[in-house]
Amino acid sequence: MHPCEYGWIALRCYLLICFGEQISAQTRYSVPEEVKEGTVVGNIAKDLGIDVGTLAQRRFRLVSASQNAAVQVNQNNGVLYVQKKIDREELCDGNDVCLINLKIVVENPLEVHYVEIEIRDINDHSPVFLEKKLNLEIIENKAPGARFELPSARDLDVGINSVRNYKLTPNEHFSLELRDGGEEDRIPFLELRKSLDREDVSRHELILTAVDGGNPPQSGFLNISVTVLDTNDNQPVCSQDTYSLTLQENVAVGTVVMRINATDADDGLNGEIEYALGRNTKRKVQDVFHLDTMTGDIRVKGEVDFEENQIYRLNIQAFDKGQPPSSAACKVIIQILDMNDNEPDIELTSLSNMVPEDAKPGTVVSLVSVSDKDSGVNGKVLCSVSDGIPFELKPSAQNNMYSLVTKGNLDREVQEQYEITVTAADMGQPPLTTFKSLHVQLSDKNDNSPEFSRNPLELYLMENNIPGASIFSVSASDRDMNENALISYQILRGDGSQNDMTSFLNINSDNGNIYALKSFDFETTKNFSVVVAATDSGTPSLSSNVTVNVFILDVNDNTPMILSPLNTNGSAEAVEEIPRNVNAGHLVTKVRAYDADIGYNGWLLFSLQEVTDHNLFGLDRYTGQIRTLRSFTETDEAQHKLVIVVKDNGNVSLSATATVIIKAVEPKEAFAASDVKRAVKEDEESNVVFYLIITLGSISTLFVISIIVLIIMQCSKSTNLSSEVLQDTSYDGTLCHSIQYRSGDKRYMLVGPRMSIGSAIAPGSNATTLIVKDRGRRGPGEVTARFIQMNMVKYILVTRQSYN
Repeated sequence: MHPCEYGWIALRCYLLICFGEQISAQTRYSVPEEVKEGTVVGNIAKDLGIDVGTLAQRRFRLVSASQNAAVQVNQNNGVLYVQKKIDREELCDGNDVCLINLKIVVENPLEVHYVEIEIRDINDHSPVFLEKKLNLEIIENKAPGARFELPSARDLDVGINSVRNYKLTPNEHFSLELRDGGEEDRIPFLELRKSLDREDVSRHELILTAVDGGNPPQSGFLNISVTVLDTNDNQPVCSQDTYSLTLQENVAVGTVVMRINATDADDGLNGEIEYALGRNTKRKVQDVFHLDTMTGDIRVKGEVDFEENQIYRLNIQAFDKGQPPSSAACKVIIQILDMNDNEPDIELTSLSNMVPEDAKPGTVVSLVSVSDKDSGVNGKVLCSVSDGIPFELKPSAQNNMYSLVTKGNLDREVQEQYEITVTAADMGQPPLTTFKSLHVQLSDKNDNSPEFSRNPLELYLMENNIPGASIFSVSASDRDMNENALISYQILRGDGSQNDMTSFLNINSDNGNIYALKSFDFETTKNFSVVVAATDSGTPSLSSNVTVNVFILDVNDNTPMILSPLNTNGSAEAVEEIPRNVNAGHLVTKVRAYDADIGYNGWLLFSLQEVTDHNLFGLDRYTGQIRTLRSFTETDEAQHKLVIVVKDNGNVSLSATATVIIKAVEPKEAFAASDVKRAVKEDEESNVVFYLIITLGSISTLFVISIIVLIIMQCSKSTNLSSEVLQDTSYDGTLCHSIQYRSGDKRYMLVGPRMSIGSAIAPGSNATTLIVKDRGRRGPGEVTARFIQMNMVKYILVTRQSYN
């Protein structure tokens, strides 16, 4: 026996002793592709030193091969042979090294042997251009040295059998330049060696030949048609021929990686640059990056994964908009940086999305579980919640488990819901962070009373309102919700006193509309107050009150009253006799009137409705005085009739009329008539002079006493009360008075008729009452004022009748 065989047997025994019955070995063979079926690859049994006679007994077999396997083993002699034709390009898809891995098993004792078969490439494919023909347009004044990228040929073979060289048909204007495209690729460029002349030759036909390195070599062809165009004599220029940069993986889609900067010295469209990816840019590059044709921005379009590709190469073409366009080429190399690219995962298990606002601190809201697919430091996760919220995370006994609990008092009226953000960050470099939001809603408790926007409220109501109509609306708000915020309204009834108007009011409990059941009269009631209660529907219910101060405003509902002229039968008519020799401006008589309304409603103006001679008599529109405009003439009538209209200044004015008949008499007749009247009056007055003296004396005494009492009361009032009553200057035309309302910072003044002596007239006497500080009841000042007013009117009437 050969010494080598003894050594081999010894080695096998040693392996059996050390490892039992299992033995493992690996053998490698090499075979070219496309060999005939049955071609022997090698004798495994012989190479492994296995006795051929024992192969069948030891069940020598190939366990990794299938029925359609490219290679098979003969179990009788241990020969490995080609079972079917092998296509390396189909089997390995262009990889540099193509291997078939096999596993050989023999038993008794058990041995496992691994076999690798390298499939060698043969030159069975020719280079191929994806385009059959390429059309190029080159401007005639293009400077020599310009380069134009040409399509590269593709060859399914690898190594020496792939594309190794390019050739171009000889041409005095063009030459071929080859550049390294990376990954053993060579990119052909058509270089302009000599300027073109379109008038000489307008088209050049070229053939680009791609040759592989096989033996014999194979080739492919591309027809290139170059059309020569005019003008646009400046081509774009890139700031760099090659841009190199680094980019982290997992960068967000839309991120701008860089901007290609190309310039063109031309103006207008010939100088505007557009960008495009070169023809040789690979498809996987176009799937990841997008080139903005207008700005030259390179943006992330798809997922950038370091594990998938570490380097991206982009061929960029910069074109101007000239006719024909010029272009420049540049290259961008992007190197991807690896990073911690597995983010933590957060799982939220909410016990309830509704938490009562009176929940105690420590109430569990949700369970939080975090995990990370990374390991070690990159898989260790720290969990937290956003700041400024009354919630916190409590770690549990189980790793990476937390409880989300309340950590303070909650108030739904301050914030009714929370958007809680849970943050999980690993400890990788750089760390990755995951956010997850949890929506928590607070349920309401009846802990807020209804609220009014202001207290008290003020209502200014015009008198003569329609009974049953809504005059005001109160509205309260409740910070609670649902039933706890459902508000009902009611009027708190008074004690039934004289100024208690609650019995004349009603309120809609649902919307707070207040209705007046009667029509209010300013001359009777000027203000009153009512209290409204707002109650929610919670359990227990809460309520609050508001005071509504109602101020009655005057409307023009009183007709002016004529005081003079006034006949004994009550009609506003008088006869006045004047001498014919009076001069212009002579006062004939004066019409006196007053109005019970106030303000503009009681401001009276006088006008002539009818007059026999407009040139003879004139009327003062403010004082009511009738005067002569000129002296009487012989042709003037002896009797003249004047009809005077007295109007107030209300929106819809009211009026009254008075008739004055003026008789012009001779001076002697006037004196005689006056003597007759005086004699008659002396007889009549002789009977009543005694009563008149007593009456006038009584009225004068009462008037003086009333004035003294009123002055004492006014002096004793506070500064605030004094400011509520405004004194007006005397007005010689009509009876006037004034009223001032004060409400908070606002002050309202109503001006109306008053007597020339300054006294006020009571509402009961078609005038207005003076205001005192107590709005609820009439004070002694108002009673005194009423008494003075009534006596003044009586004084005027008695005096007028006495003189009549």
